[in-house]
Amino acid sequence: MKVVCQKQKHNHNGAFLGCPTSFRNSGTYAVKFSNSSEPAMFSLQKFLSKDNKFFDLLEASAAETIELTRLLIELLKNRQQSQPLDDFATARGHDKLITDQIRNELVNTFVTGLEREDIEMLSYALYRTCKTIEKFAERYNLAPQRLVNVDFSKQTALIEKATATVSEMIKTLRKAPSLETMKALNDRMQAIETEADEVILQLLGGVYSGAYEPIQAMFVRDLYDLLEKVIDRCRDAANAVTHIVMKNS
Repeated sequence: MKVVCQKQKHNHNGAFLGCPTSFRNSGTYAVKFSNSSEPAMFSLQKFLSKDNKFFDLLEASAAETIELTRLLIELLKNRQQSQPLDDFATARGHDKLITDQIRNELVNTFVTGLEREDIEMLSYALYRTCKTIEKFAERYNLAPQRLVNVDFSKQTALIEKATATVSEMIKTLRKAPSLETMKALNDRMQAIETEADEVILQLLGGVYSGAYEPIQAMFVRDLYDLLEKVIDRCRDAANAVTHIVMKNS
């Protein structure tokens, strides 16, 4: 079924004059539902479905950040020896495919409700979140036995909250939320980042206090910094979503 805009106006012989060229003209307008095989001038359903495609992909990318966070927490439970990182590579591979598909869709889609640069900015922030988590896992796996007494729990708990918040924001974006609704979610993300800043200062204080051997101290600081960057990537994604809502309010 196709949707065709028609103006209920006919000439003196009763012939239909066609759709108006400007909605400034007077007259009554209607929607005609046609089963004709002729090409439709405008398909409302097809137009609205274009953004749904991007929403689906962005939500899938956000889901991969949550999955990688789960894998990260599981990885930290065993510090006796290095562990296979196949699941991390799989999740990252899924996210990379999603990111590539978003780029391809942006090239091939003529009309989008959201601006292209906004979609790409949000997609890139999610991509970097996944990449940073995988990078932490790779570094950690070099010598987990040297990290037996190192506490990562405060940072990973905040990452869990951050990825969940970003995912909620992206799901809410599909519903065309009010600016107040999105601002409340972004404020939650900002509070998580503020707490993460306080945590990293405390943790670095322990590193600089001389509690670790020099090589171990360098190792621990590198890992703390990577987890801090994950929070920063989540903040970037949250800011991108908020920017989209502000622009379209």
